[in-house]
Amino acid sequence: MYSKRSVKRIVAAFVLTLVTIILVSAQPLMAFPIPERLEFDVSYTGITAGRVVQEVTQIGDEVHIVSTARSADWLKLFFPVDDRIESVLVAGAPSFSVCSPKHYKERIREGWTRFHKEAVFDQEKKEVYTRDFLKKSESTQTITSQTYDTLSSFFFFRSMPLQVGKSYFIEIFDCKKLWNTEVQVVRREEIETPLGKFKTVMIKPIMKFEGIFARTGDMFIWLTDDDRRIPVQMKSKVKIGSITATLVGGSYWPQK
Repeated sequence: MYSKRSVKRIVAAFVLTLVTIILVSAQPLMAFPIPERLEFDVSYTGITAGRVVQEVTQIGDEVHIVSTARSADWLKLFFPVDDRIESVLVAGAPSFSVCSPKHYKERIREGWTRFHKEAVFDQEKKEVYTRDFLKKSESTQTITSQTYDTLSSFFFFRSMPLQVGKSYFIEIFDCKKLWNTEVQVVRREEIETPLGKFKTVMIKPIMKFEGIFARTGDMFIWLTDDDRRIPVQMKSKVKIGSITATLVGGSYWPQK
C-alpha cells in the first residue's frame, strides 16, 4: 500500500487542484448555464479517496459558487477531509457575460491542517482585503482588472475560446499572493467515463501556487468540446501512480 503521509498529500492535492482550475485572459463568449451541480469521484490508482461537489447558483445580480470536498469513509479514520470554498461574483450584464469577484471564503480541514480565510475584492480601488481567522491577521494588496480567486477563475474558463497549441495567462489571488498562471491547450480527443463518451479539449495548467501538489507532477483536465466546457476528468501524476477525478453525476444544462 502507501504511507499515511502519501495519503495525506494525495487527498490534500485533490482538494486543491479541483478548485484551482485556471482562467484565461479573454472575455467570455456566452452566458454560463445556471443553476448547475457537478459531482466528482476522486481516486488514487483506482482506489476511491473522496468526493468533490461544485454548485453554481444565481441570486439577484450575483453568481454564487460553492465547492465542497469530503474524504471517503475508509480514509476518515486517519485523515478526514471536510472542505468548503465559496466565491461570490457580481454580474456586469444581465447575460452574466462579464463578472467580477466580490467575496471569497475558504474553510479547509484536512487531517491536522486547518485554514479559515476570506478575501474581499474592491474592483474600483483595485485592492483585495484578506483576513486569516485562525492567525488573526489582516492585509490589503493591490490587484489588477484581470485578478480572480480560484473558484471565479473556474467559472470564467469554461466559457472561453480554446485554441489547440496556445497558452493563456491570468492572475489568480490565493489569499496570500497574486500568481500569473499559464494554461496550455494541448489537444482534442474523445474519452470514455462512467457517464459515457465525450469529445473533449485537454488542457494543462502550469501551477505555481506554494504547496500545490501539481508542482511535482503534470496535471491534465478534460473539458467537453462544446459551449458547456464541463470538466469530465482530471488527472495528476505522482511519484507512485496517479490521481484521477471523474465526473459521475449532478445536474447541468443541457445534459449529454
